[in-house]
Amino acid sequence: MDSNIIRDQHRLLKKWDYKWTPLDKGYTDKILYINVGTTEVREKDVPPVMKEKFIGGKGYGLRLLWDATTPSTKWDDPENEIIISSGPIGGITQYSGSGKSLVVSISPQTNSVIDSNVGGFFGPFLKFSGYDALELQGKATSDVIVFIDGINHSVEIFEAPAEAIDSHILAEQLTEMFSDNESEKKLIGVVSTGSAAEHSLIGMLNFSFYDPKRKKVRLKQAGRGGIGTVFRNKRIKALVCKIPGVKGNLNNVVDLNAVMERGRRFNREMRELDDKQCQMRQTGTAHLMEIMNDHDLLPVMNYKFGNHADAFKIDSSVWKSHFTQNVPDGCWIGCNMSCSKAVDDYVVRTGPYKGRTVSVDGPEYENAAGLGSNCAIFDPGYIIETNFYCDTYGICTITWSTSTAFIMECYQNGILNLERTGGLDLSFGNAEAALEMLHQLARGEGFGKIAGTGIRKMKEVFISNGWGEAGFLNDIGMENKGLEYSQYMPKESLAQQGGFALTNKGPQHDEAWLIFMDMVNNQIPTFENKAEALHYFPMFRTWFGLVGLCKLPWNDVEPETNALTDEPAKVPEHVDNYVTIYKAVTGREFDKKRLIEDSERVYNFQRVFNLRRGYGTRVHDRQPYRAAGPVTMEEYESRAERYDKQLKEKIGYDPEGKSTTEKMAVLRKYREAQYESLCDAVYLRRGWNNNGVPKIDFLRKIGMDLPEVIDVVKDFQ
Repeated sequence: MDSNIIRDQHRLLKKWDYKWTPLDKGYTDKILYINVGTTEVREKDVPPVMKEKFIGGKGYGLRLLWDATTPSTKWDDPENEIIISSGPIGGITQYSGSGKSLVVSISPQTNSVIDSNVGGFFGPFLKFSGYDALELQGKATSDVIVFIDGINHSVEIFEAPAEAIDSHILAEQLTEMFSDNESEKKLIGVVSTGSAAEHSLIGMLNFSFYDPKRKKVRLKQAGRGGIGTVFRNKRIKALVCKIPGVKGNLNNVVDLNAVMERGRRFNREMRELDDKQCQMRQTGTAHLMEIMNDHDLLPVMNYKFGNHADAFKIDSSVWKSHFTQNVPDGCWIGCNMSCSKAVDDYVVRTGPYKGRTVSVDGPEYENAAGLGSNCAIFDPGYIIETNFYCDTYGICTITWSTSTAFIMECYQNGILNLERTGGLDLSFGNAEAALEMLHQLARGEGFGKIAGTGIRKMKEVFISNGWGEAGFLNDIGMENKGLEYSQYMPKESLAQQGGFALTNKGPQHDEAWLIFMDMVNNQIPTFENKAEALHYFPMFRTWFGLVGLCKLPWNDVEPETNALTDEPAKVPEHVDNYVTIYKAVTGREFDKKRLIEDSERVYNFQRVFNLRRGYGTRVHDRQPYRAAGPVTMEEYESRAERYDKQLKEKIGYDPEGKSTTEKMAVLRKYREAQYESLCDAVYLRRGWNNNGVPKIDFLRKIGMDLPEVIDVVKDFQ
């Protein structure tokens, strides 16, 4: 449909003009508040204490959501909010990976606070339009689009009945509609979701970026926790932001030369070292496929196994052949990591867009492993097709792939059958049925709609229907806190088990990825070593989400001499880059110690936020046993030599002559005890009590002793 015809059907509900505040040292100190139900639009000042303690990005989102909601607010209540914020470094163009935004809301999946990081243009463009954060509240009565005009300094809310819902079309429509010519398309950022978000709890948000080389609108995802579902429940069809341009020093940093100098250092590393290291410019994160398979860490058949003979069919060489090469694949301006790979000129094979030619963003490692090996589907075409549909339908590929793997194991074990799935043969490896289940979800039909509730809700349904034994379903259902696991098999890495389950939001690898330190390199052998890693790395990674940075440039290319440093896992030269850049942007006194302290405040605030909502204690850090050890005899016997050796050497139990069932029981008792000991060590290191609750003395020490925070924790000491 022609964009002018679509625009003619808009009905303006509210127009609000504002006085533009330019950025100073990375901040405007202004928040844009919009209630899509009442159409109230207003500007809020950032209080100095909020800026000092919460920094920006996720910190601002958590603070604003706390103030806007009560402990009993549900995800679909009008008072629930979606907050988008970048951070003080976000939007600089002189250092790679500086275009991230954080999205915060109450999750339909976890019923607690969720955060998700995302690239694309919208977050930085929001800053350039005059606002450090966007706070969305309320629930519209019909589909609306919010337009932030950073050129004429106005905000419009209008009914939008004619635009598409699915993101790959909608983002193109809106980019075309709000640009007067081709050159203006790069000045527009769109946030959208898709039709499956309306019918599921696992909806995600797509943030657009314009690719001038391809002359296409592309998408990056804020995937975790169902925020796209909240977006559509509020009847928001899209957010659009347009700015006059990106150039020079829009963040008005204190020392631009210092930022540029560190940017040049990093760019040299990418030019000279990337091809020898991770090859991010050629394959993106998909370079991990054969590495994970070789080290028995690739999730296979719902995390039962760690490698597969057919993994070569979807390894990085395959993805390299599919990805368009030698193009600048950055999702933010000036990023030389160039890891946002795409499959161009892909002809869709199934569903409502069958026969159309599209560009598919990715697959990244998580999608290739999750949709592929974890479901025993070693077909690149299926992975590309499903990746495309998950994105345009607006659902999280990590959640969908882990949920599909769970469903397939349930089918394998007779918990599900053709009658219960409405005729879908959801055996491991059945790509056709898996795709049809996805299309059903987008239509709001059949078993697909059940799959779209996520693993925790599916377990509840299956158990209540008498479709399987509760203990087995809880063992194989790879979720923690209601969020599905991302795609690393953690059985042989106790530290990674903690990296997944000892998180605030659930098992997402962006908090701590410790498999290689722990299992492969044996750098953290003791509980104390693991606890130190499970303190430092989650805090360090939290900081990226406070300031607007992507984590990939930190350690997906490393300086030549990194291995010779005292702490190579921390990549100290890059840490120094970040310290230098933060000081150069903000002018604040800063060092690597204060970096961790800033993160500790926000991290502990989020833990207390969970506690405020009825979570955030030891019981909520429990993991499914599949994450720790073999649930089935098939699993044990596939690694019998390894497990028998561990029984003998680590436990002092002689496996000779014992049945597999007997050996599994002994191993399970040991591994579960090991995890509990890890919890004890991590809680101690993080300043928490044995129930996983931050101690008041520790909150005072780190400066997060706000009265409302102490009021929540005081009865849990």
